[in-house]
This record gives sequence, C-alpha cells and structure tokens, in this order.
Amino acid sequence: MLLFVVHPESTGLKVDNTFPLQVVAVIPARFASSRFPGKPLADLDGRPMIEHVYRRVAAAPLVSRVIVATDDIRVADAVGRFGGEVRLTRQDHPSGTDRLAEVATTLDCDVVVNVQGDEPLIDPRAIGEAVMPLAADPSMQVTTLRCRIIDPADLANPNIVKVVVDRGGYALYFSRASVPYVRDPRGGWPPFFKHIGLYAYRRTALLVLAALEPTPLERAERLEQLRALEHGIRIRAVETAYDSIGVDTPEDLEQVRRLIAAPASG
Repeated sequence: MLLFVVHPESTGLKVDNTFPLQVVAVIPARFASSRFPGKPLADLDGRPMIEHVYRRVAAAPLVSRVIVATDDIRVADAVGRFGGEVRLTRQDHPSGTDRLAEVATTLDCDVVVNVQGDEPLIDPRAIGEAVMPLAADPSMQVTTLRCRIIDPADLANPNIVKVVVDRGGYALYFSRASVPYVRDPRGGWPPFFKHIGLYAYRRTALLVLAALEPTPLERAERLEQLRALEHGIRIRAVETAYDSIGVDTPEDLEQVRRLIAAPASG
C-alpha cells in the first residue's frame, strides 16, 4: 500500500493530452454520516481527511479535474481553504451516486470517476486502472476495482464489501456478507475479493443510472452499486494490487493514522 500525502503541485505528474477520454473525478462527501458524523473533516496528519483524498486523486495522471460534491458548508469551506474545487449539492440525495450525477449534469466530459470521500489512502495508480478499460472498449459503461482478500477476518467484517465476478471480470454481486459461501472446502477455495469504493462511469451511463429507481437489494445491503446490477447495467470489476482502507468508523481512522505514521516511526 502506498502511504504518502500527495500535493498536486509537487507530484510532477501531468495529464496526457493524447488520452482519448476527458476524465473528471468527483468526490462525494457527506457530513452527516450515521456511523461517523463529520468524518470528511476528521483530522489526519494535521489535515482534514477530505484533503488527503483530494490530493491523491489529483495526482492521477489521467484525471484532468477534481471536484468535491458536498451538501454541507463546513466541508465546502474546508475544501476552499486548501485550494480545492467544490460544489454544494442538494441535501436530499439518497446515495453518493445521485449526488455525483447532480454534478455530472453540469460537466462536459466523457468519464466521471467517483472516489469515495472516506478513502484517504487511495492510490493514484488505481484510478488509472479503473479508467483505462473505458478507453480500450467503447461498449464498456461502468468499471470499479477489486483486490484479493488476504486476512480471513475481512470476510466477516460487514464494513468491507465483497464482490463476486464472472469469468470476464464483470461483477455478479456485491455484499457485506462473506461471499461466495464455501459449503464444501474439499472442492477447493475460490478467490475472495474486496470491493474498493471507486467507480469510473461514462457520463451518459451515470445519468441513466441515477434516474433509475432504487432497488430492493440496494436497500437491503445499503450498497448503491446493486442498483446497476438489478437494472441490468454491467460493472467491470478490475483486479488491482492497490488496496485501500475506507474510513467508516473512528476505529478505521485510527488505523489509517497508524499506517501514515509508521514510516516516520521506523
């Protein structure tokens, strides 16, 4: 896992102007999280968590623009203080996808990348891995990321979303439960994959998805990506070696703090 604080002005990475798609990254950031209120502003190495996410996304070479989408003026003010671009959105969006789509309606781009505002360790290279399949295959509409689960304890953790894929790497299902269920281990253990909360959408596909009704599985699991699957929209889940830690609880934040401090203490 890459552990550093990225400053966009000092990365040395430039957007490749020959890349065939115009890519804008949007970071939905709600203040009123039920499990961790105010987490976009939680202190992490002397800066709000949302700044860490923003700077890492800005370091991705294929991303030409980064926008934080929030419904709270406190988050908007924090983004403004570190020089980031921010949009205030409506407060009644049921999911981050819907908040993302509100911003996307005003954008002139090919691809919208959704990076969760609670992924302060997201690797900039992982963003490129999600975007590249859309450039290679014009029929592909939505991509996301997955990485292999190494720690068995992660399978039982409902805060870690699991994904099951078909032979082509397209998602069959996302769940907070341990999937797939291994009834008879004598038949061999399949690979288990953690879903990393990053998506790349063709802008048109995102607007279609946001216009669809929320679905029963989406409501049951509280996973908005299931809306796409239930409506027949395929999601390519690209395997990556770059793991990340989503901050869902104060305990997760402490873990990230330890990881960032580890190199300095060694």
